[in-house]
Amino acid sequence: MAAVAACAALAAGTPLAYATLGDTAPRSTAAPAARGTAHVETRLFFGTERPDGGAAVTAAQFQSFIDREVTPSFPSGLTVQEGRGQWRDSHGVIERERSYELILLYPASEVRLRDPQVERIRTAYEKAYAQDSVARLDERTLADF
Repeated sequence: MAAVAACAALAAGTPLAYATLGDTAPRSTAAPAARGTAHVETRLFFGTERPDGGAAVTAAQFQSFIDREVTPSFPSGLTVQEGRGQWRDSHGVIERERSYELILLYPASEVRLRDPQVERIRTAYEKAYAQDSVARLDERTLADF
């Protein structure tokens, strides 16, 4: 009985404790409402080592590629992150190299317009720097600006 009385006293004091701390009510445990509009996030992964043994793509060359091949199609913005990548090449060899991740975010309503633009970027990099491939990852998401 004493335990029940103690719990009741604590429960009764809860609103007072929140008011004392400046809160008006206990925090909700419900998930917040989703925000934003439907977008697609496309990530492209660019290696810098050349399978043909040529010199690695430099930071200046990669920035020039972004300026020339990406920015005209995505002038509203993009993100580039540097990284270290690993993958198995076409000969079965594990390759480790400096890499770049390009993140593009665009309205889902523009997918038909953006898909060929993204594919042109991939193809242009593969040709310009003798790459076996440029990996692509697409995810639907919500974005709010």
